[in-house]
Order: sequence, then C-alpha cells, then structure tokens
Amino acid sequence: MRSSAVPSLPLAQRVRGLEMPWNRVLSSAAGPAGAATALGPWHPQEFTAECVETIPEAGGMMVFVFRRMDGAPLAFRSGQYINIDFPVDGPNAEPVSRSYSISSAPTEPWTFSITIKRDPKGKVSPWAHENIRPGATLEMLGPVGAFHLADYDRRARFLLLAAGAGITPLMSMVRTVHSLPGQADVVLLYHGASPDAFAFSEELDFLAKADFRIKIIYCLGDRACDEEWEGKTGRLSAELLDELVPDANGRQVFACGPEGYLNSATELLRGVGVDDTSVFMEFFSGDREIRAEYAEEVAIAGEIAEEIASSTEEYFESQPAALDMYEPEYDADGPIEATGVPTEAVDAEAVVPVEDEVEIEVVGLDDVDDTLTEAAPGPASDAGTQDSAGTETSTSAPVPAEDDEIAVVDPATLPTVGEGEHTMSFVRSGLNVLIGDDENVLQTARQAGVKIPANCQEGMCGSCKIVKLDGEVEMNHQGGIRAREIDSGKFLPCCSIAKTDLVIDA
Repeated sequence: MRSSAVPSLPLAQRVRGLEMPWNRVLSSAAGPAGAATALGPWHPQEFTAECVETIPEAGGMMVFVFRRMDGAPLAFRSGQYINIDFPVDGPNAEPVSRSYSISSAPTEPWTFSITIKRDPKGKVSPWAHENIRPGATLEMLGPVGAFHLADYDRRARFLLLAAGAGITPLMSMVRTVHSLPGQADVVLLYHGASPDAFAFSEELDFLAKADFRIKIIYCLGDRACDEEWEGKTGRLSAELLDELVPDANGRQVFACGPEGYLNSATELLRGVGVDDTSVFMEFFSGDREIRAEYAEEVAIAGEIAEEIASSTEEYFESQPAALDMYEPEYDADGPIEATGVPTEAVDAEAVVPVEDEVEIEVVGLDDVDDTLTEAAPGPASDAGTQDSAGTETSTSAPVPAEDDEIAVVDPATLPTVGEGEHTMSFVRSGLNVLIGDDENVLQTARQAGVKIPANCQEGMCGSCKIVKLDGEVEMNHQGGIRAREIDSGKFLPCCSIAKTDLVIDA
C-alpha cells in the first residue's frame, strides 16, 4: 500500500541581496550584453508620452499608464519621478508643470504609470482626471530624483512608510522587489484616512500572499472607525514601530507622505535607533536645512550637467551600436513617433470581439471627450503644485502665456533693498534686490521678501521656474528645465547666480 504522506520539498533558495537588472551592465565589457544599457536610468530625457490606460483607484486616485511616443523604454529607478507639462489652459497657452512619482516598476519599462490624487481645489489634478484618456499625449522630462532603491543592496531589508498619496513611489519599490530574484525583507506600514482610502490594497494584499518577502500593514491613525476594521490604529509613533517593526533600526527606511507625517517620522526614527544615513524621504517642501537624500544625485548630476541639457538624439547617439533597435528615427523636428497599431479608446469592461461573431462596436477617439485634442480650461483656482507623490501642495510660479502682455516697469522707479554688485528687478513684486556675484538668486530674493515657490531647491523638480526678461545668469541645473524653455528666457533661480543686472517676471 502506497503511503499517503506528502514528501517534503527542499527549501527554496535565492541569490543574496537585491540587484537591479542594469547593475551588472555597468561593469560588463562592450558587446551584445551592452544592449541592456538601454534600460539603464542614466539621466533625464525630454520625451512625449501617450496615455494607453486609465485605472480608478481608492482614495480619489487615478492611475494613468503611458508609453513613449518614440518607442523607447523609460529607464528609471523605483521611487523616481517625472516632470509633466499639462495643457490645462488650452493647447495654445503656457502648460502647467507638475512632478509625479512613477508608481510602476522599472523592470517593465515599455509602459510606465503615474498615480494622481484628485484635489477639488487644485488646478492640475481635476483636469487630469477629467481629460486624460487613452490617446492623449503629454510632454515629459525625466526620470528625476534621488529617492530610490539602490542598484545593488546586499542586505535589502526595507521599512517603507506611506501616508495617503505617499504610497505612489513606494508602490514602485514593492513591485520592483516582487519582480526580482534575491533575498529581501520588506515591511510596508501604510497609513490611510479611512478603510476605503487605501490605494492599491487589492494588489498589495495579493503581493503579501504571493511573496513571503513582503509584509503589508494598514493603519488608520487615531481616527474613529464605524466600520469593521481588521487593520491597526494609531498615529505613527515610536510605540507603534516597536510593536509592528521591532527591528526597524536594522532596516533602510523610505518614507513618503505629508510634511507633518515626515517631520514626525524623522524624529521618531532617531528615537528608535535608526541612523540618519539609513533614512530616505520624498520631501519637497524645501524648508529643511538638510536634504541628504539629494546629495549623491546632485554630485553625479553635476558631472553630467551638459549631458542632461542635451537632446534626446544625442542621448541615443551615445549608446552602443547594439542599441540600434531602441533608437528612433529623426527628422528636422526631432525624433519621429514610432508607428504601430492605431490607438483606440474602449470601455475597460467591453467584451473583446471574437472572430466569426458579430463584432462589438469599439469606441474610437472621435467618440471620446474632445479634450483629448483640445484641452479645456481648468478650474479657476490655482491651489497648488503637484508633488511627486501625487498631491497638490504649493502654489506654482505665475508664468505668462506667450501672448500675455507684461506691464512695462521702469526698474529705476522701484525701491531697492540689499547689497551687491548686480540689481535684480522683480517687475511683479515691484522691488529691486541687490545681489552679489556668488549669491544664489532664489535665496537672495526670498530674503528680500520676494515670493518664489520652490520645492527641491537643487535644480531637479523645476517648481521654481520663472521668466527672465533681461540679463544673464549662470545656471547649474540637474534636469529640472528643458532646453527650449531656457531658449525662451526661463530659468531656475534655485540653482542660478547673476552675471549681470536682471529683470525678472516675478
């Protein structure tokens, strides 16, 4: 009689640590393997992307899936973000730039997704939710940001702290870990406002069941809950971490969420013994004295500043011959859009037509909202800049459209403050500010009371972008401004010094 006992299976084995696919290419010899460098996230590029899918998510969020129009993959590190131009005031007006984290994994680079939380008082997020549909195209710049997983981590023990829309870059990290072989230990502590406000919860629950390396903990904070709730409660605190993640001081911590949440996280992580060098935060308020998470990227980007400002064509020309399959064709206007199956927008629940049966009507672009091709004006409120996590947080700098008239102001009639060799005339603020040869434009302007919104203050995010009407500056940016914008007179004051007197539309 055969035994009914189930034979024991050998334990699963994995390679040590977590290694990104492109990491081995960095030290490989030239040859066919060099083709993998097409997926290496070397530096930001300008490109046009087409929306191919929209997916509603919990918490008032919407996932927008894109692909590059030139047919190339988007190479990025999980946690990074992209700058996007939104034509909220119409196709002929100046677009509004916002930064959004990429929520998809870089291991699937042929499409990529961003997740936008709708803010009723915002300018961009309502427009995006109402107007971006499959077939819509947007101008983008990226990837950008030093908030990302390392290319190789021998230990790969992570604590991910998310609050609200802060889940978006961390979702990319969780997906990346799941997609790669190797030892890893990931704990995601996810705070939400209500039981139905946790975006990606169905996928996160699946990943926690399918991958023993990933643990998901949902927490409601200290809000009262009338519904049946099986998750945790309590604000982020040392006591909560000791209960849920007692080994937090042995992990690298990645945190993303509102400013108050991150400020609390900074202090309590020190309290439980996590070294500052192991803490990374997606923090764009710009008022922190220390932004250690940008130090490494700024140092690297400084060495390739000229490459960052170069064209997409130059980028592809610098790649090995083995990458010809990834290189788009060019004409006088730049990269030629890749050809393929025409884009058609359909209802996600529509039945796929089957051969030899009655064909179901497919909705074409002509039947979709006209705003795909002719953007409608956004809400009158200009409540905020969209941070990379997907929530609108601070007011963007006023930038006039090309046909706007700027009032003529004689700088000599404006009051003057400060000391220095050069004069910065802020025509909207009605103030002359003196500045020295080596002084930062943004810092000097703010000290004089001129309001210029800014997030990263490292030349990466582009949120401080303003128009220079006259004069010359020396700007050392890290990818936060496009070449055509520089040609039109725009600059980033956060990474600029004055070389002459300046007249600035701010």
